[in-house]
Amino acid sequence: MRTVGSAVRRAAVAAAGLVFLAGCGGGAGGRDGGGKDDGAGKGERPGGPARGASATTHLKNIPEVGTALRSRIPADSRQVVAVYGRGADSADATVVLYEKGAKGWDQKGSWAAHNGRRGWTVNHHEGDKRSPVGVFTLTDAGGVLADPGARLPYTHSSAFAPPSYWSKNTRHDFDYVVAINYNRVKGTSPLDPSRPEGQSKGGGIWLHMDHGSGTSACVSVSKAGMQALLRALDPARYPVVVMGDRARLAA
Repeated sequence: MRTVGSAVRRAAVAAAGLVFLAGCGGGAGGRDGGGKDDGAGKGERPGGPARGASATTHLKNIPEVGTALRSRIPADSRQVVAVYGRGADSADATVVLYEKGAKGWDQKGSWAAHNGRRGWTVNHHEGDKRSPVGVFTLTDAGGVLADPGARLPYTHSSAFAPPSYWSKNTRHDFDYVVAINYNRVKGTSPLDPSRPEGQSKGGGIWLHMDHGSGTSACVSVSKAGMQALLRALDPARYPVVVMGDRARLAA
């Protein structure tokens, strides 16, 4: 595991075997009410390209993001991971990476994705199987697999591996993860169980690898997508994720 200069991070990894948080809104005990079916939604297909998110350069604003969420993007942020949910109750989405240069925002990558199997919510709580709508910073990463060249602090640990009773198709979900800073302590391992706003508000929400269907609250993309994001996201650019269904994003 890379040394990250954080006693909190090291302590979280050491304790992970006892308090493993499964991501995707996982709570105490490593589950979000999902049990063996966690992340194994049925009949869902990867999302298609988001309208307005084609390969474009020098944009004044992030496409399809209205003033309500745009105003919450920090002024110093020069990287945005936009998650375009297909619908309020849909698990299908598209993830697009934008970077801001001297002439505006440029699209750097786009990947089919999934979000919470029941869709989206502006009032996420533990166990609702919906992803929270909002703007969240991205400061910490990790996974079962070795660091692929991440710029964010990366915690390499087998403690990310899902419990053996989870469905087989979810076994590699956490090979790579980026913690979404929803109800968590920034600057700690994604495994850190702290919930500053209380357990009922959920937590452990990550960008992680996709298994072909909806999650408990996380956002999932392909292995290639996760590798690309990990290598691109740069603390010096203050990356954030802007996420939600298309209607709420545009508000």
